[in-house]
Amino acid sequence: MANAEAGVGRRTGLMLLAATALAACAPRRPAGPAPIDLFAAASLREVLDAAAAAHHQRSGRTVRATYAGSAQLARQIAQGAPADLFIPADESWMDWLDQRGLIEASARRRLASNGLVLIAPISTPDAPVDLTSPTALAVRLGGGRLAMAEAAVPAGRYGQEALTSLNLWSGVKDRLAPGDSVRAALALVARGEAPLGVVYATDARAERRVRVVAAFPAASHAPILYAAAPVRRRDGAGDREGALAFLDFLTGADGQALFRRFGFAPATV
Repeated sequence: MANAEAGVGRRTGLMLLAATALAACAPRRPAGPAPIDLFAAASLREVLDAAAAAHHQRSGRTVRATYAGSAQLARQIAQGAPADLFIPADESWMDWLDQRGLIEASARRRLASNGLVLIAPISTPDAPVDLTSPTALAVRLGGGRLAMAEAAVPAGRYGQEALTSLNLWSGVKDRLAPGDSVRAALALVARGEAPLGVVYATDARAERRVRVVAAFPAASHAPILYAAAPVRRRDGAGDREGALAFLDFLTGADGQALFRRFGFAPATV
């Protein structure tokens, strides 16, 4: 009996050794490529999510997006945040990173442009606001506040430029409900917490709970342009080739068709 048990033990040991040897010789399945880390302006969420899905279907590469105000994202990149590609809502923050040697300037490209609009909750009367009137905006605000992104955020700066150009800033500058991104301002109006807000035209299109009550003239503010560039990471890591491949997709025919589908205009300026 003892000899039989010893034989079973030896056979089991030999089987385990054989299995271990086979496992060691078997080719290992390569791990998939790491996601491409994208830092992008909050106003680009819908179009870039769609672009990331299309790029993944075509190439098998995953794009991992972080959306926030352009200023916040640029500062995070400067502090070493692991981004491969940066797409802000204006070019000044791209210039800011370029001055610090943190983007690949030779690969920088413009993707699209946008407009600026005044919105109100969908539950309010569908009555336009005359931006050429010195009092119409203040009257429509009533006792409420105007939702806008903070001045450090591109949408906030564009909004202040437009209101100043139209001689409306002095009447609303003390009646603001500031947000850390244009989407924060959009949310305030969508929830009915602010009677009016200044956002990008594409933001108004993406939110069913708001309506456009006025469009700011293009000449009242600087052109709203979206540029993209690969990031030069301080740690020397990152995925430059992945970033460039996704950038190629965004500037190609299919990517540009997506931008048009989501209401963006070409970057013709």
